[in-house]
Amino acid sequence: MPPAPDARDGGTAPRRRGGRRHRWPVVVPFFAFLAVCFGLPAGTMVYGAFTVLDPESGASRISTENVSGSLSGAYGTGLTGSVELSLVTALLATVIGTLIAQAVVTSPRPALRGIVVSASGVLANFSGAPLAFAFIATLGTTGTVTQLFHLDRTGFSLYSFTGLVLAYLYFMVPLMVVTVLPALDGLRSQWQEAAASCGATRGQYWRHVGIPVLTPSLLGGAVLMFGTAFASHATAAVMVGSSQPLITIQIANALNGNVLVGQENLALAMSLNMVVIALLVMAVQIPLQRRSARWLG
Repeated sequence: MPPAPDARDGGTAPRRRGGRRHRWPVVVPFFAFLAVCFGLPAGTMVYGAFTVLDPESGASRISTENVSGSLSGAYGTGLTGSVELSLVTALLATVIGTLIAQAVVTSPRPALRGIVVSASGVLANFSGAPLAFAFIATLGTTGTVTQLFHLDRTGFSLYSFTGLVLAYLYFMVPLMVVTVLPALDGLRSQWQEAAASCGATRGQYWRHVGIPVLTPSLLGGAVLMFGTAFASHATAAVMVGSSQPLITIQIANALNGNVLVGQENLALAMSLNMVVIALLVMAVQIPLQRRSARWLG
C-alpha cells in the first residue's frame, strides 16, 4: 500500500490553493447585491445630503447646509426626541425583559417556557399601524380601558411621550425576552454550586459571577432595543402624528414635500444622521456579541 501523502511535501497544497481560487466566484453575486441594493442608495443619500439646489437657477452645489439644518431648530429637536424615546424604552425593555426571561429560565414548568417564547415571538413582530390601532381602541380618548377606569381623569393621554413608551414596550419587551434567553441559559449551574460551596450567598453569586458574565449580553440587548426603537416609524406616525417631535416622522413629512423651497434634500440629511447613529449602534453591539459568545459559548 503506498504511503499517505505528507502535508509537508505539498501533497494537499494544490487542492487548498484551488479551493481558495474558486471561492471568489461564489461571493461575487453577494457583493454585487450589496453594491446595488445598499451601496447605490447609500451613495445617493450621501450625495444628496451634501447637495443644495438653487431655487432660482436650479443649479446644484456642494454644501453642508442640509446637514447643519438637520441638526438645528425643529429638526434637531426631532433627533433629540427620538434619541430620548429610544433610551427610555431601551432601558425599560432591558430590565423588564431580563426579569421575565430569568423567571422563565428558573421555572420548574417546561410548558411555561414554550408558552412565553411562542408569545414573545409573535408579540415582538406585532408593531406598526395594527399596534397603534389596538392601543387607540384600548387606551385612546374613547378607548375601552380609558372609559372603564376613567383614565382621562388622571391626566393620562395615549397621544403623549408616555403613551409612545407604552406602545413601544409592547413589542420591545418580548423582543428582549427572546434576545436574552440564550444568555441566561448559558449560565452553568456548576458556577452557582461552586460559589455556594465556597460560602457565597445567592446575592454574592449574582454580583460577582452572574451579572459580570451577563453584562455583555445585557448591554448588547439594550443596544439592540435602542436601534429598534430609533428606527420605528409606523406606530408613532399613526398614534401621535406630528404632535411628538420624532426624526422618522419629520423625514416622512419632508419626503412628502412639506419643506421650504431649497430644502428638498433635507430629508436625505436627516436620513444620513439616522444612518450614522445606526452604524454607531452596530459598532457597539458587534464587540459585545463576540465577548458574550466567548463567555457563554
